[in-house]
Amino acid sequence: MPTFGTSETSTASSAAAVAEALAMPPAPKGEPAGERGGWRRGGVSGPAAQRIPAPLLCLAAMFLVQTGIALSKPLFGPLGVSGTTFLRLGFAAVILLAVTRPKLRDKRPRDLGAAVLLGMASAGMTCLFAGAIDRLPMGTAATIEFLGPLAVALVFARRASHLLWALLAAAGVVLLTLLGEGDGGGSLDPVGLLYAFGAAACYAAYILFTDKVGAAFQGFQGLAVSMTVGALTLAPLGFGEAWHGLTAPGASPLVLLASVAGVSLLLPVIPYALEMTALRRMPQRVFSVLVSLEPAVSALVGLVVLGQLLGVPQLAGIGCVVAASVGATLTGRR
Repeated sequence: MPTFGTSETSTASSAAAVAEALAMPPAPKGEPAGERGGWRRGGVSGPAAQRIPAPLLCLAAMFLVQTGIALSKPLFGPLGVSGTTFLRLGFAAVILLAVTRPKLRDKRPRDLGAAVLLGMASAGMTCLFAGAIDRLPMGTAATIEFLGPLAVALVFARRASHLLWALLAAAGVVLLTLLGEGDGGGSLDPVGLLYAFGAAACYAAYILFTDKVGAAFQGFQGLAVSMTVGALTLAPLGFGEAWHGLTAPGASPLVLLASVAGVSLLLPVIPYALEMTALRRMPQRVFSVLVSLEPAVSALVGLVVLGQLLGVPQLAGIGCVVAASVGATLTGRR
């Protein structure tokens, strides 16, 4: 399996901050999460975290997310798209449940309902995006998926000037979908595009429910519950495919399970811990601007890990969406 490292310094120095973030006791009350699901309460204040610049933590989280996505793709062959996604969410849920031990007795039904809906949105987003990157270049799929949070930002901005950013994002989509090319140089797979746009819709729902769950649960408890729901949601679709891959003649189940477990740490466990730490030490607006770079990071990781070389129209489309996100963030309500 191909590997990719953000850098020895950032990866090694982030390990202590991750451990502290996951071990942090719950805060008295939850706060709404950021655009990518960073659970803001319970941040890290230890010396290891303080030595690492917050923007570096945010960038490391983005590279880990995209690396986890890229390293998932080779597993689609033996385990299938839904099987790999189910196992990855399952491993992440087990880790988060063991660490956070969520307490549900004092939660209101609507809080639990929000966690369930967040888990279902997470399952849809994860599975549909996996289907998209199985058929499309990573940079293209990630950029289309990023339209979900961008649409949420534009809708809640409610400013006439934001029409400019919406049009710029639309231009980026046109460049990607009409002029973009697939891995083999042909036209983009229409089913892959449907998956990517479906993932964008689930991403928008994910953001809205993350805000509610982040306010109702302490620390990572809401994430643990929703991740468990997400794994259970995908079980009817993914368990059989995963089992078939693990028990196939010539398969190496221990190697496959170890690979999936490693990918589950890259996405979502460690990145969310890093993002939570970064959010405690930087303004939300700065965090949002940095997150806007994720489609570009995805294209770079796709090039390095999977050898996916994008053409000029695709790079221009990604640039339009990134610029639209940065512009919407900087000109939004303060």
